[in-house]
Amino acid sequence: MIRCELRSRTLWIWAVLALTTSFVVSPVMAQDEKKADETKAEEKKEDAKPEEKKEETKPAAEAPAGPKPKVSVIHLDNPSGVAAHATTKHVFVTSKQGVFRFVPGKPGKIYLEVDGFPTDVYGKGPMYNIGPLGCTLWGNDRLIVADGSRKDGEELVRIYKIEDAVPEKPRKEDAAEFTLGPIAPGDLSPKGEGNFYGVTVWNDAIYVTANGDDTKGWIAKSVIAEGKPGALTPAIASKEATEVDAPIAIAVSPDKTQLVVSQGGEVNMPGDSLLTMYDAEGKLVKKYATGLHDITGLAYSPTGKLYAVDFAWADTTQGGLFELVIEGDAVKATKVLVLDRPTSLAFDADGALYITVFGLGELYKAPAGTDAAKEDEKPKGGLLRLEPGL
Repeated sequence: MIRCELRSRTLWIWAVLALTTSFVVSPVMAQDEKKADETKAEEKKEDAKPEEKKEETKPAAEAPAGPKPKVSVIHLDNPSGVAAHATTKHVFVTSKQGVFRFVPGKPGKIYLEVDGFPTDVYGKGPMYNIGPLGCTLWGNDRLIVADGSRKDGEELVRIYKIEDAVPEKPRKEDAAEFTLGPIAPGDLSPKGEGNFYGVTVWNDAIYVTANGDDTKGWIAKSVIAEGKPGALTPAIASKEATEVDAPIAIAVSPDKTQLVVSQGGEVNMPGDSLLTMYDAEGKLVKKYATGLHDITGLAYSPTGKLYAVDFAWADTTQGGLFELVIEGDAVKATKVLVLDRPTSLAFDADGALYITVFGLGELYKAPAGTDAAKEDEKPKGGLLRLEPGL
């Protein structure tokens, strides 16, 4: 396991403090790479029918039997995106602190890949400080980062040229090969677009979910021509198509014929998230009620199974990892893991699953002898890993 610590010196300078125990290995930023190794429900009798018993129900926070996640990175500050490289298996994570690279083959290693992002605040009820949100890989040498760190109408999508090797030092946020956006206020989006979250590459185009104009619920698109992305423009009005707010997670079906998108719904309304499919022309093909609260991540396993993470904003004890199975015109959502505010997920080439969470809960406890007060001051998010098999 790895510890990731943010120590603020200026607005955009990050540092990672090392804390090493026999079970926890401290994270190391890129520039330090060469200096460190690593109750059951109580039965009640009804007055009218004393012989009948209410069916026992499982508490929302009770973990189902199944795979057990391992904590790969701790002390991440509101991590919201994850992507796994197909060949190196390096894992890229976006958080309020910036973009990190986690190297599974090097125990005890995590590197700051990109820093210098501004920050913004998002939420209704609970408010969270956020920076870059979603991320994905474009081929093997480009990392796309969807940003949430600015005001609506000013936010960007950055595309960075990356190498297989860990960089000698982190690049600055504006040192991108390509910058898409902003989508400023205009006829299609009166307030401009912002909180770019889910991002994927499909049919020679980059698709990005946005949460700017609530009346439209735009999914933006950038067409790739001759190896270069074009202008980022509103493309699919998902709110008009589904009558539900907020496109968030985005993926591509295993047969590459459909764009798969979650409509998160209202954060204060439970159970309103949808699973939707669009064709290559951007037409809604199907929408399914899921019964989940706020789907923030979607990913297909190498075996073709669809998984989602539910942040469950209104009641985070309901959140977790779910398998989604389409049965006719309905979706069956089966909980695989209870998780504290999960935000994204990605499978690597071997089938290992990585999940970002705002809270580690019982998955991590401070080692014996650690100053508990200092532990409480540290960011509570992290990166989880499940072994192949889903």
